[in-house]
Amino acid sequence: MVQVQVNLKSSEKSCIHFRMDSVLTISEVSRRSGVASSALRFYEERGLISSERAGSGHRRYSRSMLRRIAFIVFAQRIGLTLDEIGAELANLPADRIPTRRDWARLSVQWTKRIDQRIAELQRLRAGLTECIGCGCLSIDRCKLANPADRAGRAGPGARYWLG
Repeated sequence: MVQVQVNLKSSEKSCIHFRMDSVLTISEVSRRSGVASSALRFYEERGLISSERAGSGHRRYSRSMLRRIAFIVFAQRIGLTLDEIGAELANLPADRIPTRRDWARLSVQWTKRIDQRIAELQRLRAGLTECIGCGCLSIDRCKLANPADRAGRAGPGARYWLG
């Protein structure tokens, strides 16, 4: 329990009692973040999050790690690698909890990446309506049509879909 004294008037004093756990165990962080304990240990090994060790050697995480973990999960969903996530997290202040402005600054560049992924998915969707695994049911309008194997000279795979 933490006791906080609040001045109501110069002549009156009141104490407010509340519970304030400043650290969380790995199982609490796992439950609250939805991330497996093994993944949390892995993130810590990669330097993406940090913990303090209790006298027993158990990990204790500050509550601010929950935001970093949410950031990591979101960044992975939009396609950032762990190295890219680490570089982004390195731009956050080490001496204080990141503000909304700090998070917004990081996410600006992500908009471009999300737009690129959306465009790629739209190309794939359009391809599905025109092409069914190149049997080829739409040879007259197929974007993959390849007379004289011109695309084959560029290498293996779906050359028109790469890049």
